[in-house]
Amino acid sequence: MHLRHGTFSHLPDFTDADIAAQVRYALLNNWPVSIEYSDDPHPRNMYWEMWGLPLFDLDEPDGVLAEINACRATFPRHYVRITAYDATYGRQTTALSFLVQRPADEPGFRLDRTEGVDRTQRYGFHPYALDVRPGERYSG
Repeated sequence: MHLRHGTFSHLPDFTDADIAAQVRYALLNNWPVSIEYSDDPHPRNMYWEMWGLPLFDLDEPDGVLAEINACRATFPRHYVRITAYDATYGRQTTALSFLVQRPADEPGFRLDRTEGVDRTQRYGFHPYALDVRPGERYSG
């Protein structure tokens, strides 16, 4: 199962040249860029681990790409994403967010249904990856 996270999620995985083009676009708009990683694929898990500090005041994407590659090397079986922030409204607003790495095997989700009062139905997702301890979720 190919999970859909962020912008461009329905396109084929980006090459490094594609990633550099998107990072360049973010930098041209004066958006700080951060690199984040996670092994919890739940769509509502918005808070991933940060790789270093956000990258401010860059002119070229080379520094961001170097940090992306370092994060990929350290966490080869995790999701890695880029997030660019727009502060023009006086608050931190996500302007762009997309995956730059995904695990080789994405096990998917189970749909859980619970019946409640008056025959109401409640649904929830259970990621199969969470059946394994953190750090061991993707054997790759």
